[in-house]
Amino acid sequence: MSVPAFIDITEEDQASELRAYIKSKGAEISEENSEGGLHVDLAQIIEACDVCLKDDDKDVESVMNSVVSLLLILEPEKQEALIESLCEKLVKFREGERPSLRMQLLSNLFHGMDENTPLRYTVFCSLIKVAATCNAISFIPTDLDQVRKWIIDWNLNTEKKHTLLRLVYEALVDCKKSEPAAKVMVELLGSYTEDNASQARVDAHRCIVRALKDPNTFLFDHLLTLKPVRFLEGEHIHDLLTIFVSAKLAVYVKFCQSNKDFIDSLGLSHEQNMAKMRLLTFMGMASEFKEISFDTMQQELQIGAEDVEAFIIDAVRTKMVYCKIDQTQRKVVVSHSTHRTFGKQQWQQLHDSLSSWKANLAAVKTSLQALSPSA
Repeated sequence: MSVPAFIDITEEDQASELRAYIKSKGAEISEENSEGGLHVDLAQIIEACDVCLKDDDKDVESVMNSVVSLLLILEPEKQEALIESLCEKLVKFREGERPSLRMQLLSNLFHGMDENTPLRYTVFCSLIKVAATCNAISFIPTDLDQVRKWIIDWNLNTEKKHTLLRLVYEALVDCKKSEPAAKVMVELLGSYTEDNASQARVDAHRCIVRALKDPNTFLFDHLLTLKPVRFLEGEHIHDLLTIFVSAKLAVYVKFCQSNKDFIDSLGLSHEQNMAKMRLLTFMGMASEFKEISFDTMQQELQIGAEDVEAFIIDAVRTKMVYCKIDQTQRKVVVSHSTHRTFGKQQWQQLHDSLSSWKANLAAVKTSLQALSPSA
């Protein structure tokens, strides 16, 4: 990648011009290049470059891109400390100010580096941090497949892998990207083993709360299989998750009566929990029965007769249940419902359905062949 530079001259003269420019802005730096070489010049320039970031001068981007271009031509062993120093400056400088400039500089540095160099990890983490402060995460590549590829390409150890995934998750949450954030958190928790699952207690706890709080999340059984979540067994948070996975509304109500302070401490809304548990309870009923009377719904969902129709309309809007209202017979006729859990029983049902379809298609084929031997 070609990075826009300050001026098309030798590296030594470029460093000298940078020194002069930064000094003219009030920085305490010599205009003379260091005898230690370009990497020493860059270390001193980066240390003093705050004055550039404070300036609204139109030349600032070119000046900073010049620093980036010089960084990219250094030997890899001399780059690491300087890149870390520049990234720290760009992340911490007056957080919230000039985010587009800081993101552009980090992006130029990131895309100018060799694709497989582990140093890209530091730059990408900094890019994520800046993007999160200005709701610009959509401009950063956070696709999970791409992140997985980078983790391999950069040969990240376990700690850095967890740090990267956690940063991406938190940035997506801050920018209200709940669905991709949930996928990243599941990826993070799934990367723990039996040996280190206890270290992910905070992440597992946070993952559960976020999932329960998300108004568009209704399936939770996959969380129970994650090792860090299993490590929470016996705690209230795990009990609450289990209720949302497979229990009915009445069980939640009983749990809430005994643990109201705990639920409040999680920042969860009891009203929202009730609404979600009503839908989940209805999904379970719809998976088991093709017809459900209004009276049964009133009893199981703890709603009044006047609220049944409105509830059904809201349930259908979630696309988790497809059904019709039979006003005459005061019942709901279910055409499809998403299973709250998908285990051995559901796999067997799927197997039976596919086997039945296969047999039916074979019978149709036989009939057609009987009618037309050449078919």
